[in-house]
Formats: sequence, structure tokens, C-alpha cells
Amino acid sequence: MAQIVIKDVRKEFGSFTAVQSSTFTVEDGEFFMLLGPSGCGKTTTLRMIAGLELPTSGEIYIGGEEVGQKPASQRDIAFVFQMFALYPHMNVRKNISYPLVSQGMPKAEVRRKVDEVANILGIENIMDRPVSGLSGGDRQRVALGRAIVREPKAFLMDEPLGALDAEFREHMAEELRALHDRMGATTIYVTHDQLEAMQMGDKIVVMNHGVVEQFGKPQDIYDWPATQFVANFIGSPPMNFLDFHGMVGTGSNHVILSEAEIAIPSLLAGANGDLSLGVRPEHLHLSDSAPYRGEIIATEYLGTTQIVTFRTANGDIKARIPSGAQAQVGEITGLTFDARTLSVFDKSTGRALLSDANTEVLGDG
Repeated sequence: MAQIVIKDVRKEFGSFTAVQSSTFTVEDGEFFMLLGPSGCGKTTTLRMIAGLELPTSGEIYIGGEEVGQKPASQRDIAFVFQMFALYPHMNVRKNISYPLVSQGMPKAEVRRKVDEVANILGIENIMDRPVSGLSGGDRQRVALGRAIVREPKAFLMDEPLGALDAEFREHMAEELRALHDRMGATTIYVTHDQLEAMQMGDKIVVMNHGVVEQFGKPQDIYDWPATQFVANFIGSPPMNFLDFHGMVGTGSNHVILSEAEIAIPSLLAGANGDLSLGVRPEHLHLSDSAPYRGEIIATEYLGTTQIVTFRTANGDIKARIPSGAQAQVGEITGLTFDARTLSVFDKSTGRALLSDANTEVLGDG
């Protein structure tokens, strides 16, 4: 397996820039997620790593070797597509063995390797069946088997579970992560599903309009989003934004919202103008005595919790609270915040103002 380094990689298609100077590192053995909405550049980035697209500029290293301008055949990677890309006229065994047979590997060695992969994936009982009659989940296992059997330096996966129904997709995500852990393979996985990325990934790159918005561990990205885009894209419900106009200076440890003083982590740099206070729904609490007030305009029961929507002077926000807590539409109540979990964003740039609470984790990313 191998470390993969992306350094100032850019991709242009005529006058359109699909990827803008992306830089990140995938460590050897990591399960790495490229996350973002449709059209953000994540699949183009993956295709450049694979050699299916060549970068306009920048460098790509696989296992310490610069491969940016080399074709896919010289990169020793395996690509798993969303639509499986299997040979319908072949049975499962022939599909999995094809890469080895095409390399001229001896038949006994091919059979040994294919049987080993079948055992790993639990598909020994379908090896002689035609792939055309398989379920979506079994086809995906066969596609994975054909990738695994080559023992490449890295696996690249472009939304490989996208064609599966929701329930089976979750099951296959668990299987895929368990398979990765057993093999210790370097894997880069493209998805638009933030829950899938958070569930499976060791590290995540969040992309938007060809730009890497943030790169780091799932928990760090969730707790300390670097931009409002990331804060809004990650989380369900996403982070709330309470908009206000004012100045916060270096060292500020509070903001004023509707004459109420709200404690925040001490800021390492200030800003003046249109700002937003970011708070996750689970870090917002009801308190009759709190000076900051909101009117309940909607409730959504979710079993163990409920989502309560408040109208405030700074915008509508949502709180995730226990289902047994009393929350009536039309009620006006006080709201409190977990101070150490709050973020402040400069709306002119969309970027978070760095605080003493998040500087270390963002620096690690």
C-alpha cells in the first residue's frame, strides 16, 4: 500500500476550472473520504489520482513516485465504480480473475488468489453464477473482489454504494469499512453523503466549487468547521447561524446578540462587520431564566429526541432536545449555548474566526 500526496493540483476544461489548486495527503492505510455536493470537483480529483484525467498543473505522488502525467496503467491502483463495470457475459470467478489472467499469471496462482478473495468477501457460493443474475449487493462484492485480487497500491472508489437502496447501502458501508480494516489498504472514497463520510472515514476532504474547504478528522470537521459551507453541509440538522453586525476583537470571549451577552471561545483574531454565531442543534438548550429568547414555531418528534425550531431576532434556529422535554408551539423561552462549542464566522469571507478552542485541531488538518 502507499501514501498519496496531492500538491497544488488544478484541472481546467477549457475556460471551466473543475479543481482549484488542491493540496492534501492520504496516509498509508487510511480510509479517506472526498466529500461534497454534485459538481464540486471530487470525482475529477479522484480521476486525476487514477490517471483517467491528467492535471492541468500540480503534482500527484503515489508511494513517493510522481505520477501526475503518467497513464492509469502505470499507477498500480484499482478503481471501483458506482455502476460496478463488470463483464456481463462472464461468471463471478472469471470477472474476479480477469486482471490476473490478463497479466499472464499461472492458473494455480490465479485460483489461489481468487479463492482467498472470495473467502474475504463471503461469496464462495456464487462463484460459478453469471453476474447478470446477481443482486446489487453481490455485484458490488464482485466488483470489490476484482479490485482486491490485484493487490494494488491503493483503491479508488467513486460512490460505489450509490446504486444500492438505503438499508442495504448502510449494511454494505459497514462491510466495506470492516474489509478495509482487515486489509489495511489505502483507500480514497468519493461520496456526496455526509453521514456516509462521517461513518466510514479516517479523514475527510470537503470540497465546494473545486476548492478544498477543509481537510481533517471527521470529529474535528464536525466540531470546528472552517467555513460556513462546511458547517451547513456537515450535520443533520446542520449548524445554526445567528447573524449579527458588530465588531469582535482579538481575545474576545463573548458576543452581544439582542442585548444578551453570549460566551464564546477566546478569539485569536477579530473582525468587524456582518458576522454569524454558529451553534450545533445539540449544543442549544432551553432555560426559562436565560436572557436570549426565542419563540417555538415548530417541533419534530424523532423518538428519543425532538427537533425544536425557534424564531429569534437573529434568525430561525433548531435545537435537538430530549423527547420528554416540554416544548409547545407559540411558547417563548430562554436559550443557552455550550460556550466552548461555538464558532464565529465572518460573513464576508464565509470563514471561521480561529479561537483558542479550535486552533490545534484545525492546524492538525
